[in-house]
Amino acid sequence: MKIISSPLELKKYLKNKNLSIGFVPTMGALHDGHISLIKKAKKQNDLVVVSIFLNPTQFCKNEDLDKYPKKDEADKHICKLIGVGVLFFPQIKDIYEDDEVSLMAPKIRGYVLEGSTRPSHFNGVLTVVQKLLNIVTPTKAYFGKKDAQQLNLISLMVKQLFMSVEIVAVDTVRESDGLALSSRNCYLSTKERQDALKISASLHSAGIMVSKNILNSDEITKKMKEVLSPLEIFYVEILNRDFEQLSQVEIGNTIILVEVKIGTTRLLDNIWL
Repeated sequence: MKIISSPLELKKYLKNKNLSIGFVPTMGALHDGHISLIKKAKKQNDLVVVSIFLNPTQFCKNEDLDKYPKKDEADKHICKLIGVGVLFFPQIKDIYEDDEVSLMAPKIRGYVLEGSTRPSHFNGVLTVVQKLLNIVTPTKAYFGKKDAQQLNLISLMVKQLFMSVEIVAVDTVRESDGLALSSRNCYLSTKERQDALKISASLHSAGIMVSKNILNSDEITKKMKEVLSPLEIFYVEILNRDFEQLSQVEIGNTIILVEVKIGTTRLLDNIWL
């Protein structure tokens, strides 16, 4: 495995390789969810590039940038073991300058759901992802469905900016008890982790209702909020694949999304129907 920190060095290394490149951008603290992305990229491409970059511009004021888990050596070991071809490991100075051109999230889809309480978050996400895609110029880039709004906005960016990369969505990976994997799960105390199971339980209850042909969005979200109680709920929403409100579930075109706060930790999850 080759480790590169310089964007220009990476572009030079990848230039004219005449290989299909699968790219998995991460912020580190790798878990089985990231590994599932890497494995899919390996199956579909000649060469896999993984980036580890804790992107400061997607953290809003008073968020957890300073305490976000860092496991650099463990992450390098995981990438080597799983067969990553190139690990891109830049520093902030390699990616950003003092006077930056930045990308703005769309004024509607970028400021709902998670964006409603984190107003600059998706500006930072889209800016860094655009930079990384321009550096790596992959054939395909892999993102998890758990971060559904992020996935939607990145796909929109690629479409609207006419970028030559295919965005591949990969299913959420869960613990055996249903909790969606997240690097932030390490923040949870034993009790908080137990409380967090209400998230997947609420989505499970929604799935059961849909299986019984109960498709009304208000009925489903009401039940989900009952299951989530007494957690602090940021949102429970039923949307189509274009992130538009649905009055009832449309099978094959629906995402049910949840975000809650447990202790000081924000956790999100969803199911695609």
